Parts: sequence; structure tokens; C-alpha cells
Amino acid sequence: MPESNDVRMTLNYILDISVERFGDLPAIGMAAEPALTYREFYDHIIALAKRLAEEGVKKGDHVAILADNSPAWGTAYLATIRLGAIAVPILPDLPEADVHHILSEMAVSVLFITQRQLEKIYELNQKGLHRIITLDDSRATQDVVDVTPYSSYLEGAIAERKSLAGEEELSFPEVTENDIASILYTSGTSGFSKAVMLSHKNLTANAFSAASMIKAEEGSVFLSVLPMSHTYEFTLGFITPLIKGCKIAYAGKTPTPAILQRLCKHEKPKVMFVVPLIMEKIYKKRVLPQIEKSRLLSLLCRFSFGRKFVYKKIGAKLITFFGGDLELMGIGGAALNPEVESFLREAEFPYLIGYGLTESAPILAGGPVGDITIAVGSTGKPFSGVQIKIVDPDPVTGVGDIYGCGPNIMLGYYGDPDATAETITEDGWLVTGDLGFIDDAGNLHISGRSKSVIVMANGENVYPEAIEHKINVYSWVVESLVVENNGKLEAWVYPDYEFIDEKTHGQSRVERRDYIDGLCTTMRKEVNAQLSSASRLVRIVERREPFIKTATHKIKRYLYSET
Repeated sequence: MPESNDVRMTLNYILDISVERFGDLPAIGMAAEPALTYREFYDHIIALAKRLAEEGVKKGDHVAILADNSPAWGTAYLATIRLGAIAVPILPDLPEADVHHILSEMAVSVLFITQRQLEKIYELNQKGLHRIITLDDSRATQDVVDVTPYSSYLEGAIAERKSLAGEEELSFPEVTENDIASILYTSGTSGFSKAVMLSHKNLTANAFSAASMIKAEEGSVFLSVLPMSHTYEFTLGFITPLIKGCKIAYAGKTPTPAILQRLCKHEKPKVMFVVPLIMEKIYKKRVLPQIEKSRLLSLLCRFSFGRKFVYKKIGAKLITFFGGDLELMGIGGAALNPEVESFLREAEFPYLIGYGLTESAPILAGGPVGDITIAVGSTGKPFSGVQIKIVDPDPVTGVGDIYGCGPNIMLGYYGDPDATAETITEDGWLVTGDLGFIDDAGNLHISGRSKSVIVMANGENVYPEAIEHKINVYSWVVESLVVENNGKLEAWVYPDYEFIDEKTHGQSRVERRDYIDGLCTTMRKEVNAQLSSASRLVRIVERREPFIKTATHKIKRYLYSET
């Protein structure tokens, strides 16, 4: 890793060195399609950056990206930060209200978007947003929103750059390691979201550490299936392969197992990063049925030796499913089902568990690769360059608050010094809000969350208070609590029975019950329409008595959690 100084820990430096070292190698493309070389990718970035600069984008400006993964996404991001401007990646599944909130709060000057996101900005009336560029070249809604197709915009920029060959080129501002590269919103709702400011150094420190741990050789393929707007995929699946001279292949929208298998057969990836949900689905849909349908396999799996034999055979089939050359699958973003991890370990499948937060860009613990002392159920050792400590541990269990420290810790929350002070201590430690312990081998174990945030199986953080606010605006609701139940979200609602009595006066108990059920059904549909897909409620349950609350009338949430 370079020493910490002004420019060698910037994303711009990584790009410059990579094109110098790997210019003719494939860099980035959609899976099963031709890829741009490092030189072509670089030329696109520089041309786009110059065009944006000529249109007035300058250091410190905010440029948003609301789109699915593609080479154009990466080009737009790296062109933005080449200017010293700040990229604002927005999760593609955020609802319209949250998109408007982010674009407004960030005072975005340029927005990169794709067709399926355009509806979210039809009603946007924002001064200062002077260019909307469709990364998929969509033109369909120009009568509603004035958009510029990316390809024509880029072609014009490339042609202009060629016409100026030999002339003095437009110089870019100096960008240093402590300049902000990204601002990312931590949750799917505007009211309770926090805007995390990540510097170039935050992102590159984590990427350099990952690159030193991952043994993939130049030219190897990283298959990308997670949104680049998550730091997990951005740092490990985008910046890390660029450091190593590898090829990034995008699977597009979340692929079905059949499509994923076809793409893996074509690309033969060496490295992938996934959330637990992907592996848990494969385990439930492809592993367990093989065993349950066979009396012989079921019998063998009752014994340790037989189970390992069967699992190794299935593990080999899984590697074949992922193209046959897989050397590392990183699993993070949420807790992996222990039963699934035990299978992966006994199957000798090449996986690693990682742990982190957006605020740590993102990895705090994970690996190292090949360490046989990593315990099942743990997140491995602290990441290279990262320190982890347990604060106020329980004297019996050793469980306490998890703090992390290192060059990857965020600069703070945008416009929120109070929240920043609560999250980063005066001496630079990140208060994660998680509880855990470190075992004798140095592995970090996550025991639970000290905050109320719910982490869904796909890795998304869901803030229940924000959903409860949407529920509590209904006139027939007194109070509510959103909880996780078997990996799904449900809301417990205590109704206003005076309201119910008034509306159902003279009706039978059955009719009264049907009326309340109807209210719950209607509310669930209306609230879900305002939420991202991972935050939606599977059911709403009537609660017949008030919740137990503190002296300040806050519900004692921990009394109703699964733990």
C-alpha cells in the first residue's frame, strides 16, 4: 500500500496507474458482451470529465448517479471525481420521495439515470439541475423530462477531445486523499437517512487492503451482481479489480439462477461478492433437495464422515455452477445463516465472511484468505489497516460494543455534526452500533445490534422508526412497531378503538373484524408503495393493548425483538 500522502491514496491515482500497467487488458463490460480495455475506459472517463467541466461542473459540486450497474455507471463516477466533484450514488430501488429528498439536499447539478428510474423525477422541480443524462440512452420521455442520451454525449466529448489533439488540454483540479469522493445515504427513507461522507482515502485504503489479500491474477474476472451504489460492491467489486488489472463483468439486473449459471459459464469468474440471500437461496433450492430426494444421501448425512463426503461432492458442483474457476466468494452485508455457512465450510467452498458499514467504506473485518483459524459464525480477523476493540465488555460473555478505527473511517455525516460526534469518538474510533466479542484466535463475532436498525437478508439496512412514522399518520392508528420475523418485516399496530367503534357502530363482531382487517390490508399496500422493495411489510398485525414505554413515551423496542 502506498504511504499516506496527498494523491497516492486517491481514486484518480489508481486509475492512472492501472491504465499505465494494464492498458490493453479488458477492464469493464456487461457479462457475455465485449469489454472496454483499460485504455478505452480511461479515455472515456477523461473525455466525459472534460465535457462536464466545460459545462460548469467544478470541484466540490454534487453529481448523482441513479442507475443499475453498467460500464457507463463506472465511467460517470470516475469522470465526476476526476474533477474533484462529489459523486452521490443512489440505490436504484429507492422510492420517489427519497430520490427527491437526496437530489434536493445534495443540490445536484448533473444526474446520470436510466429509463426505469425516470418516473421518479417526473415531478422533480429542482433549480440548478442543468443536465440529465440517460446511461442507457433512453429518449422515450423527452416530452416530460429533457434528457441527453449518454452515447451521443460521450461521442461528442471524444470527438471534441480528438479535435483538440496537440493543443493545450484543459487541466483538472488537484484532488487529494482527504477530499470527499462520495456521499452515500445509509437507509431507504429520507426522514431517518444519514448522508455518509467518504474521502478518497477511505475508499482506497479498503480497496488496497482487499487487493493485497485477494490472489486473483491480472486478467481474472470479477463478476458483479450487487449494486455499485453500495460501498460493499463499489470498493471490493469495482476499485479492487481495477487495482489488480482484472476484468469486471456486470450481470445486469438481479439474475435468475439459470441466467447466472449461463453468465458464469461464459465469464468463468475468479471472484464474486454476494449477500447471504443469494447463497441461502442456492442452499435451499439446490443443495437440500438433492439430499432430501435421496435416501442414500440422507443416510450418509447423518454421520460426520458421510456428510463431509456428500457436501464436498455438492460443493464441487456449486463451483461448476459458478463457472468452474471460482477462487473466492465474499459474503457480506448481513449475517449468513449458520447452517448454510457450516455447509460451505464442510463443502470446502471458497468463501469468506465480511463485516462492515457504509461508514467504514465498508470493511472492518473479514479473512484473511486461507486462515484456518477463522471460526464458523465469526467475521474473521480485523481487515488489514483496521483496528477493532470491544468497549464495555460483559465480564462473563465478553460481549460489548464494537468500535473500529483506521484510514477507512468516514469523514462524518453531511450537515449533521451532532450525529457525527455520536458516531466517531474524539480519538477517531467509529461506534458501529453493533455488539460482539473477539475470540481467542482473534476472530470478531457479531452478537446483535445495539441500535434498532434491522438488517435484511439482502444486506439493506431498514430503519423501523421511519416506517412507523408512515403508519402512525393514519387516523385509526395510535402507535405501531415494525419488527423482523423470520427474515420478513411485519408491523404490530395498536388501533384507536374509539375510531373503530364510531365507524362500526351497530355492526356485528365479525363485521368489525372484517373492517379492521380491511384497514390493515389497505394500509399495507399504501405504505409499501412508499418503501424500497427490501423494506416492505409482509403483514400488519392488530395489537390489542398499548406497548410498554419509557418515561418519555418511547416504546421499549427490545422487549419485542426476537432476541
